[in-house]
Amino acid sequence: MPIVPDVPDVPQEPMPNAPQPAPEAPRAPQAPQKKSAGRDLGAAIGVGVGLGAVIVASLFIVKAVFIGVIAVAVVVGLWELTSRLEERKGIKAPLVPLAVGGAAMVVAGYVREAEGAWVAMALTALAVLVWRMTEPPEGYLKDVTAGVFAAFYVPFLATFVALMLTADDGPQRVLTFLLLTVVSDTGAYAIGWRFGKHKLAPRISPGKTREGLVGAVTFAMAAGALCMEYLIDGGTWWQGLLIGLAVGVSATLGDLGESMIKRDLGIKDMGTLLPGHGGIMDRLDSLLPTAPVVWLLFVIFVGSG
Repeated sequence: MPIVPDVPDVPQEPMPNAPQPAPEAPRAPQAPQKKSAGRDLGAAIGVGVGLGAVIVASLFIVKAVFIGVIAVAVVVGLWELTSRLEERKGIKAPLVPLAVGGAAMVVAGYVREAEGAWVAMALTALAVLVWRMTEPPEGYLKDVTAGVFAAFYVPFLATFVALMLTADDGPQRVLTFLLLTVVSDTGAYAIGWRFGKHKLAPRISPGKTREGLVGAVTFAMAAGALCMEYLIDGGTWWQGLLIGLAVGVSATLGDLGESMIKRDLGIKDMGTLLPGHGGIMDRLDSLLPTAPVVWLLFVIFVGSG
């Protein structure tokens, strides 16, 4: 087989009239992606303003109507919680005794104060144990345990809002509690969204940052000083600073607590009732654990009545 000698590559001259490839257009620099809140902010703001108007109107017009608003929120929250427990874990916490007992707990707290709330809590827990006996024994322990937990977590903690309302300046105390919690959440979101770099509890809630916690505490302390000075009888600005500090911490812990529950259940929201917010429980997460803290500090600083 003859060996063909290598022929060096000769650059080829382009044809005289051959079309030349068009030069590539320079790529426009990509704009940095903006952080997203992950929710429909327009719907969230609209729903929040609507809820706030209903709450404030009922709070200052007829106290009994506001108690009814709390009771309805408690029943819906219990329905969301027990529904998610059954869907995701197969836990059947009995809703009927929880709903009836939860509503009664709120009313008893308003009518008979702390003593009434404790008695109603005990009777609700007993009703859960008895009601579950009408079904087969399999899963009894986990069902009643979840039921007692739900009774404590939702209606019992909400009862402290009713206890605040029993004071002579009750509407102002409840308004202060609501304002400080909302301002704390707003401060956490605003500062965390803009400056957040260090995760607070990444395994529980990746969106929470230490900077956001500082924002929550700072905003709540400023609002607390103003509210205690101008809304609460006998209150002073330095008491408001301490209440704001406590609210910033308790609201954040409450948010993390519900995030822990949702992560265990493998869900993003407890419900879909409130556009832009999720469910009722997704709005009560920071309010519920904050209520007993604020009630106690009011009693220490300015008394119970």
